[in-house]
Amino acid sequence: MDDKLVRYTLRVDRTLFKKFRYIAEAEGRSANKEIEQYLKKRVAEYEKENGEIE
Repeated sequence: MDDKLVRYTLRVDRTLFKKFRYIAEAEGRSANKEIEQYLKKRVAEYEKENGEIE
């Protein structure tokens, strides 16, 4: 496994996750890749407001 990748267990409401997977599939992504996109977007927003995180 790539040392850059981290495994993280996420606990979330089942209904919410089903809806999230629906959106991910509609966007042509896996749920994992959709989560990664949200994380990248949020980090970029934060860094824009507060400066780069080292």
